[in-house]
Amino acid sequence: MKNKATCFLLALLISVLAVGPSFARTDDEPLTLDQKKAAAERKKAEEKKLAEDKRTAETAARKVADDKKKAEKAAAEAEKQSNKDKPAHSDIENIGHRNINKHSPNFTSIQNEIALGKQAAAEVERDVQLITDPVITEYVNRVGQNLVRHSDATQFTFTIKVVDSDEVNAFALPGGFFYVNSGLILAADDEAELAGVMAHEIAHVAARHATENQAKGNILQIALIPAIILSGGVLGTAVQETSQILLPVTMFQFSQGSEKEADFLGLQYMYAAGYDPAATISFFEKLQAKESPRKVSKLFATHPPTEERVKLEKKNIERVLPDREQYVVTTSEFDKVKARLAAQDVRKPAAEQKPSLRRGRTGGPADPDPDSRPRTRPEDRTPEPDDRPTLKRDPGTDTQ
Repeated sequence: MKNKATCFLLALLISVLAVGPSFARTDDEPLTLDQKKAAAERKKAEEKKLAEDKRTAETAARKVADDKKKAEKAAAEAEKQSNKDKPAHSDIENIGHRNINKHSPNFTSIQNEIALGKQAAAEVERDVQLITDPVITEYVNRVGQNLVRHSDATQFTFTIKVVDSDEVNAFALPGGFFYVNSGLILAADDEAELAGVMAHEIAHVAARHATENQAKGNILQIALIPAIILSGGVLGTAVQETSQILLPVTMFQFSQGSEKEADFLGLQYMYAAGYDPAATISFFEKLQAKESPRKVSKLFATHPPTEERVKLEKKNIERVLPDREQYVVTTSEFDKVKARLAAQDVRKPAAEQKPSLRRGRTGGPADPDPDSRPRTRPEDRTPEPDDRPTLKRDPGTDTQ
């Protein structure tokens, strides 16, 4: 055993003595000229490769930056062109925070406009019968106030009332004094159609069209306002029935430009409130086709021709309002209020069932029989019994 261990140690010593000098030579022996040359060439090649890689990376980075700048420029040009094709105040995301009256020639203060509207409202209410049924008035007020919250008329506090009249009409006085005829509710097939007309009138107040007319030199004749309503709507020309003399109250006789602006803004307001903007088109087409047997206010005669309005509304919907998956079309409350009004209408004496303003009911009846409810278009949906709004899905968003 000892001999084996001795032999192993001896062999190990011999190996160390043999390898040691070679290690010493490797560490201490200077490189030959060829070795130095080869090492220099290797270093030079490595530095060259690093430089090339750096240039390649910088070139790629510049290309990415250039492509990004080109894309941003193209997007900006496209947006500029798109905005060029859009009317003013198409920025629906800024509704309520934009100044749509910035360039309007209006010198009437907000306080004076409200005072003027209050005076006009007093004249109106001396000559019309207001519906006081709380079910009807609370519903109409809620629909209107929701539209106001989604409008540019934030400087005004709206007072919304329902007028007992078969005439298909709604009108808003300066400062936010707003009246909706019962005939409009009965003529509408769904809440979205009602909201469309109300949004149009709210737009007139937001754009301050009435006092803008006054600023142009047209003076309001407060005492004639009831005559205007009796003979065809606040937005038209009043005809004094006793003398057949034309009494132009030009503060309310808006230009077609103002009407187009109110149509455009009204579309935005009802869209912002969640309603289907296409409801305005269906209502215009209904007026054009005379689907409603009720008297249509002369206010529509001073608007742009219905066919032209329909085309313009469709165009504005396509170019300004982004698609949504769902819209509010109607609610069970609308059907309840419409049925309630229809039931009251049926119980009136035959002599009163004509398109005119009248003094009459002051309260509402119990809920009518569902079978007596006015019929709507076949394609309209029936609201769910849980009182949720009926939603309309945009077919463009359906998945396959």
